[in-house]
Amino acid sequence: MSRDAKEGVIATFGDENKISVIELNCETDFVAKNDDFVSFAKELSELNNKIDSDQDKLNKSKMVNNETVEDNLVALIAKMGEKITIGKTKTFNKSGSKNFNYLHSIVKDNLSKLSVIASLETSNDSDAIKTFGKQLSMHIAATNPLALSSDLIDKDVIKKEQDLVTEELKSSGKPEEIVQKIALGKMSKFKEENALLTQAWVMEPKKKVQDILKELNIADLKINDFYRIKIGE
Repeated sequence: MSRDAKEGVIATFGDENKISVIELNCETDFVAKNDDFVSFAKELSELNNKIDSDQDKLNKSKMVNNETVEDNLVALIAKMGEKITIGKTKTFNKSGSKNFNYLHSIVKDNLSKLSVIASLETSNDSDAIKTFGKQLSMHIAATNPLALSSDLIDKDVIKKEQDLVTEELKSSGKPEEIVQKIALGKMSKFKEENALLTQAWVMEPKKKVQDILKELNIADLKINDFYRIKIGE
């Protein structure tokens, strides 16, 4: 069990109102495409959606063979001869929200190597919203934002980047005042490029995501949340 399990699949299950993702890891891509592994991942995704990504409940849940997830996982490990683990899980189930999903590098059906969920809050049900939701999911897959807005980026991540920037500039031999000004500019750019709302929109890079939101001109529209999950990350 000390071996690395960095392959596998992301299993996505649900609809616009409630959707979940769950990561199932293994050691090789060969096992990730195995029929038994695929079947287990698919059934796991349905159960995960029912219990809102509560991993303790999931482990004790009964599968179609009337055995628990826990026991079926042990049996699958024995059969495949590889380390297999259940990784990250997430469920979006907020009242009044519409959830949009994008799968990249599809293995089979609802199984992929990368899955994105974008949650929008709006009462509007137009084609424009559906198009934006799908495009936003694709944008997140491509750009991997750290947070919705710059003030929500993890403080530890900000500090680590700040330290790297400062160290790099200090070694350049520039005066302290200049170093501080350049560091401020670099950190401002880092936050802008890693916050979803201020990122350049991938379909039209001269505009930011927040500009596209405004152009849609839908009064109650806002981005609630998003989740990006990729095998091996």
